[in-house]
Amino acid sequence: MEAPPLTSHAPPARPATARLGLGTKLFYGFGSVSFGVKDNGFSYMLLLFYNQVVGLSAPLVGLAIMIAMIFDAFLDPIVGQVSDNWRSRWGRRHPFMYAAALPVAISYMALWNPPHWSNNHLFFYLVGTAIVIRTFITFYEVPSSALSAELTQGYDERTVLLSYRYFFGWVGGLSLNLLAFAVLLAPDARHPVGQLNPVGYAHYGMVAAAIMFCAILISAAGTHRHIPTFRVPPKRDFKLLAMAREMVATWSNRSFLNLTFSGLATSMAAGLGASMNVYFNTYFWEFTARQISIFTAGVFVSAFIALFAAAPLSRRFGKRGSAMVLIVLSVGTGVTPLLLRLAGVMPPNHSTPLLVIIFFQSITSTALGIAAATLVSAMIADVVEDSELKTGRRSEGLFFSASSLVAKAVSGIGIFAASMLLGLIHFPKGATPGHVPPGVVANLALVYVPTILVLYSLALILMTGYKITRASHQDTLEQLAAKAEEVVHT
Repeated sequence: MEAPPLTSHAPPARPATARLGLGTKLFYGFGSVSFGVKDNGFSYMLLLFYNQVVGLSAPLVGLAIMIAMIFDAFLDPIVGQVSDNWRSRWGRRHPFMYAAALPVAISYMALWNPPHWSNNHLFFYLVGTAIVIRTFITFYEVPSSALSAELTQGYDERTVLLSYRYFFGWVGGLSLNLLAFAVLLAPDARHPVGQLNPVGYAHYGMVAAAIMFCAILISAAGTHRHIPTFRVPPKRDFKLLAMAREMVATWSNRSFLNLTFSGLATSMAAGLGASMNVYFNTYFWEFTARQISIFTAGVFVSAFIALFAAAPLSRRFGKRGSAMVLIVLSVGTGVTPLLLRLAGVMPPNHSTPLLVIIFFQSITSTALGIAAATLVSAMIADVVEDSELKTGRRSEGLFFSASSLVAKAVSGIGIFAASMLLGLIHFPKGATPGHVPPGVVANLALVYVPTILVLYSLALILMTGYKITRASHQDTLEQLAAKAEEVVHT
């Protein structure tokens, strides 16, 4: 049965596949600074902070973040569905984006300034604070992500637009990490290891909150002028059961399902890697906070490489094929130094050659990973028209709510998996670099590498089920245009 034409179409002020101006790309991308700051903080610093500084056991920290992610699993699609059908003079997306700015900032600052409670009470504080911050970042991230499918329908232009989004997300998160490790997490008389200084984390929380607040408002205001060109949903009386049925029907798109589960496996692996990264740098390689800040600065180069690499690869080889090759290269580059150290052929710790090798390895692996993630996100945007042709509904928010959930799995399932890994190898709390038993340090890599390889292999297998190509996407646009023309003439 053919789906009813539920979506009303506002006359676009520009062709749907026209190139966007640089200003639009910059304002749109800049908003992801807020998500980048939050995600880098969760992925790279939160487990270390609450485990080694605050004193919660690693499994409890992982459980707290996992609980918050389960809450996300219910909230994200609701926000996506509601924003798809929201009607206001500020359009479907912008009211949510503006409303999220202040709560995001306040809750993120609270996350890094926990009260002096017992461990049991701190566990519930972490759960509650994590739920609040992830809830309000959802109110920004899902509508903002959905704008990529509304601003342009161009197959390659979407890749360009999302390249800016990933660029600013990484640069925003990296900038705060660089500031944290180079300046804020400074050693003092009581804390000779800067990564274990609680005062630095409190200062980090305040600076990060201010930046997230500004990034959200600047991006929302900068894209505000495009609201008249966006589609206006028809007036509808929504009932909970009807909404659930529509969500199930929309998410039944086969390419979307394969891509989502592939992205979930990738995010689990990436989150595990991000959470373990600071442990590897601190205890496996025994780098100082200042040296870690050098790696963070180097990854800025990765963001620039990915910004200019994703779109040409999409034009030359297509999105799926390029993403799969990039993932293989990124993973291979990432685990090779660990395997070489286990084989006894890497330079010793505290040596300059080791610092140089890990510096360039980090740049290369991260650049490949960012470019792959950009292409995967653009693939999700292309599902929007494929679904519209089959269901008659524009569901950008609902599709990108799944993308948002997958992205947050990096810090949700990733931290949980990392905490389980640390518990499995009995990694000590309050550990001092250089004084952890060598067998425990080696076990970090021995357990981590096989887990990463299994997760990424699963992701690649699932990605083969995504069937949308440049040609099929263009054919879908032509069919939608023909249907719209029929509606006009009837």
